[in-house]
Amino acid sequence: MIRNRTAATLMAAALLAAAAIATGCTPSASPAPALAVAAADVQGAPVIPLPAVVQPAEGRFVVDATTAVRAPGDAAGRVATQFTELLARTTPLRLADGQGPGIEFRIMPAAAGTSPEAYTLHIGDDGISVQAGDEHGLFNGAMTLWQLLAGPQSSAVALPAMRIEDTPRFAWRGLMLDSARHFWSVEQIKAVLDAMATHKLNTFHWHLTDDQGWRIEIKRYPRLTEVGGCRVPPGEAGRSADGSPNRYCGHYTQAQIRDVVAYAAARHITIVPEIDVPGHAQAAVAAYPEHGVVDGPTEPSHNWGVNPYLFNPREETLQFLEGILAEVIELFPGPYVHIGGDEAVKYQWQASPAVQAHMRRLGLKDEEALQSHMLKRLEAFLEARDRKLIGWDEIIEGGLPPQATVMSWRGIEGGIEAATHGHDVVMSPGNTLYLDFLQTNLPDEPPGRPKFTSMQKIYAFDPVPAQLPAAQRRHVIGVQANMWTEHTRTWERLQHNLFPRMAALAEIAWTPLERKDYDGFLARLPVQLHRYRALGIAYGQTALSVAMQRQDDRAGNRVRVELSNPLGYGDIRYTTDGSVPTSRSPAYTAPLDVPVPTELQAAAFFDGKPLADRASQWTLDAAALLTRTDKTLAQCPQGGRLLLRLEDDTPAEGPRASFDVTIFNPCWLWEDAQLQDVASIQVRAGRIPYNFGLLREEEAKRGFRKAVAAHGEFEVRDGCEGPVLASQPLPQATDADGFITLEAPLRVPASGRADLCMTFSGDTRPQMWVLQQATLRTRD
Repeated sequence: MIRNRTAATLMAAALLAAAAIATGCTPSASPAPALAVAAADVQGAPVIPLPAVVQPAEGRFVVDATTAVRAPGDAAGRVATQFTELLARTTPLRLADGQGPGIEFRIMPAAAGTSPEAYTLHIGDDGISVQAGDEHGLFNGAMTLWQLLAGPQSSAVALPAMRIEDTPRFAWRGLMLDSARHFWSVEQIKAVLDAMATHKLNTFHWHLTDDQGWRIEIKRYPRLTEVGGCRVPPGEAGRSADGSPNRYCGHYTQAQIRDVVAYAAARHITIVPEIDVPGHAQAAVAAYPEHGVVDGPTEPSHNWGVNPYLFNPREETLQFLEGILAEVIELFPGPYVHIGGDEAVKYQWQASPAVQAHMRRLGLKDEEALQSHMLKRLEAFLEARDRKLIGWDEIIEGGLPPQATVMSWRGIEGGIEAATHGHDVVMSPGNTLYLDFLQTNLPDEPPGRPKFTSMQKIYAFDPVPAQLPAAQRRHVIGVQANMWTEHTRTWERLQHNLFPRMAALAEIAWTPLERKDYDGFLARLPVQLHRYRALGIAYGQTALSVAMQRQDDRAGNRVRVELSNPLGYGDIRYTTDGSVPTSRSPAYTAPLDVPVPTELQAAAFFDGKPLADRASQWTLDAAALLTRTDKTLAQCPQGGRLLLRLEDDTPAEGPRASFDVTIFNPCWLWEDAQLQDVASIQVRAGRIPYNFGLLREEEAKRGFRKAVAAHGEFEVRDGCEGPVLASQPLPQATDADGFITLEAPLRVPASGRADLCMTFSGDTRPQMWVLQQATLRTRD
């Protein structure tokens, strides 16, 4: 956590110097004293990812409208054009070709063994030079220079003299985006690619097929998009006003894909398409049932989770898959094709006499070996066409295809095993690099998986495991974060999930391990937020806000409050009179004991400026002490491990309510509720579809109390296994707004306190009740 200390002060000075100050001075003019002092103290540059080597020097150079841009040669000219166009689009600076003091981009011969992505950037009194041995490296240098100039948002920017020598730690610096669960337009994909380029991420893994949708046009199999490209959402969202199905559709034409591929290539980003085999195949099987295993038609799934549909392992289906891949490799010129291989539960193969007979004819011992047989066949097809197969770490099971690269998502163990046996590995562990996990544990995070992935956790991750033998570490070719989109329905939500965490991903992928420093990263992040705004990125605010934990004292009519910033910024300012905090407001240094009522507001600051767009605020009154929401209640131990933040199924468009619920055994726990003078409990609850595909062993964990009343009961117990304190019959349906409000008399234990465990009886399929708010009602 950054507090008032020397390192933070030095870094703040570095930010002031390297981010620069608006000035009208010419390059030869004497620098202002404050700028000269700051430049002398530069310890680095406010760049993300942090370069490998930064050597501060004396002097400065001012970039303004008089600055000339020179770029001899076609490759350097392309980079210079991209740089000036990006600068003009995101800052007040307008630069053009010229012969005076200025910026030069130049391709120079590089030493043997130098990465094509390496570059040098020199800033001196006489100008700026960016040099590299390859156009890709020159582009990376241009992105560093853009970062230095984009922070101040001024028409004249003074940069401190320095020399940067930079090269990436990993060759694969990736981001996966799921277009199958929720579809993203070409314009939105290009915006993600733009952001990736400024972070020096170079691999875009495009998840194009899954149970819920097939998103890539395959001309020889048009039904893949005609049928597989549409699903009917569950519940109210799947019905139009006239009762007809409200289909959710979308796919990319081959022309659109070629456009996106070219757009990415211009930014030196390789696209890796993913075609899932043999599982996650329900949309494809819906389009071509003859290539599935079970008889009868199906449709693209509206259930999240693991669905059972598999491709048939017979020869005809392998040829069908090869036909798909033949068109895929014509569209994507990069070296890799991702073949999936994950979560292919073998229930359908196990139950099929035809598949079992086929497996015996092949002499295979089990279904895992059968999956390996399929993938080895597809790898041979790809290798013959100069492509490499990559798959999720389940492809290890049953035997790895000979040349396969493994993407390790179930932790790092699969990556270690694959690297140990000489296979290349991309580390992508779900517990660290899944960006559909929430950024914080705050109530105003959007729907997703509340097992949150904080910035600190991402930044601390080292893709090269210490337990991997030194000789095999070269097989860890990179790192990737994954953005699954089951719960990410809107563009605003996608940006919230990606940013600012993409900044931490960039640094673990590029910066040398010994250069990483979280405090230094936090000092550079505020300038990165300026760049996000310049790019039009609606980055997440929650991690920049202030979190509050409280202990209520109803008897004393007071609340004890603890404040913190999720990222670790230590300068928190607060007010208790309802006013917006400023840098001159009281500093939070210890827990606060505040009377009820109090209007509390707080904000995290860096260098005297607030980090979030708005202050966090709480109304601490008598009603607040008597109310909890699904976001502030705990979950009962028997609720199971799978807590989700789910959204309502209505309205079809626009904002929807969200609910925290454990889907195996939904229950909500108000721990140590103070019940003096309480007469009843009132709850507001909704009802949402139970649209989850569960493995058989997970289905066995799904629990609920058998209903006694016709439509079940809302029930409150003293502890999850304790006596019943309140019960109220449930209605058959919700009110017109999709919610119900129930109130039940509450039997208060003699102690005057209880852990209130709240549940709804009845099967959670096909719909389940979910609690939104619980309020204790006192005696009049």
